[in-house]
Amino acid sequence: MNRRQFIKKTTLGIFWGLIGLKVRSPCPAWAAPPPGCPGPKVALIIDDIGFSRERAESFLRIGIPLTFSVLPRLALSRELAHEIHGCGREVMLHQPMEPFNSCLDPGPGAVYVADAPERIEGVLRENISDLPFAVGVNNHMGSRFTSSPEKMTQVLPLFRDEGFFFVDSLTTGKSAAFATACRLHMPAAARNVFIDHRREESEILRSLEKLVHHARRHGRAVGIGHPYPETCLALERFVRSGRWRACEWVRVSEILGAPPV
Repeated sequence: MNRRQFIKKTTLGIFWGLIGLKVRSPCPAWAAPPPGCPGPKVALIIDDIGFSRERAESFLRIGIPLTFSVLPRLALSRELAHEIHGCGREVMLHQPMEPFNSCLDPGPGAVYVADAPERIEGVLRENISDLPFAVGVNNHMGSRFTSSPEKMTQVLPLFRDEGFFFVDSLTTGKSAAFATACRLHMPAAARNVFIDHRREESEILRSLEKLVHHARRHGRAVGIGHPYPETCLALERFVRSGRWRACEWVRVSEILGAPPV
């Protein structure tokens, strides 16, 4: 039984009973898509979870099934992963990787191009153990690291063997990450739209429309956003407007395997 199968067979109630932890869980029911909707699918990842409980919980209250990508080794990482999983949302590991800009710090648990394979494996295994409910991974920063097929070939098999899927955040046009995942026969997808590249509510709404348009044109779309207040407000407006119903909003694991379009 791999990691994903184990998680599916483990109930949250038993887990909390065993370890005796309690967390606050907003867990509102999101609005369901039209029954049996055969139309285009959209998955939206909220990155950079782990810094703020308040911001994470504000996104849990939004009425669409978002996926949450949690940074490793932060004070709230493990606790928020438990809470998000308890609300029935999909959890990913937001794996820090080396960017081209050496002035940018990808944070704790990062991997670098100069790292030996043994160090990379040790770092990744520790990150995985920090987030027991993660079923997938996408890169945090990583423009330099994901541009190296050799380094991605060292990283991805470890995640594949844990039963993870992979999403290329495409932080650079030079990324070899998605192609490497496909070559390794790993369930994978690639980001189509960053919805909050500009932190203005009106611009985020336009990006959400772009995400939906992409899905309607190509059959699917993967978006990435961040736990900004502006992003939360824009998503709330978008949901209230009903415009999200033009597509079926799904977990990221339901949009895998096709090349980016």
